Amino acid sequence: MAEKKVVNFIKLQIPAGAANPAPPIGPALGAAQVNIMQFCQAFNAATQDKKGDIIPVEISVYEDRSFTFVCKTSPAAELIKKELGLKGGSGVPQRDKVGQLTQEQLTKIAEIKMPDLNANDIEGAKKIIAGTARSMGVTIAE
Repeated sequence: MAEKKVVNFIKLQIPAGAANPAPPIGPALGAAQVNIMQFCQAFNAATQDKKGDIIPVEISVYEDRSFTFVCKTSPAAELIKKELGLKGGSGVPQRDKVGQLTQEQLTKIAEIKMPDLNANDIEGAKKIIAGTARSMGVTIAE
């Protein structure tokens, strides 16, 4: 069978297990002429176990209007907020600090996020996560 041609590529961040046809999902998929309910049902079934997390998803739409999607790990900022129990980051991260990550917490988040990061080892992944934490006003314990 010949390879299907990708005609559209959509990136969205959707709460796990809670996809519905409302914006932003409906308009993004409707413009690509994808069956919105079919995607919502497939996405909700695939992410049922991660309820409450935000899941980035990459949707490839083919010329016959079929689709495939790949779920990524939650954004680093979401993992940091969840780990520290924060509602959000700091408005002025250089001045106002909102929390502190221990090295163990940093390693745990880096291991979860490792498949989606452009890092060769866990130390590189920890540096990427630490940078995200700094931009949120979260300090890193030495």
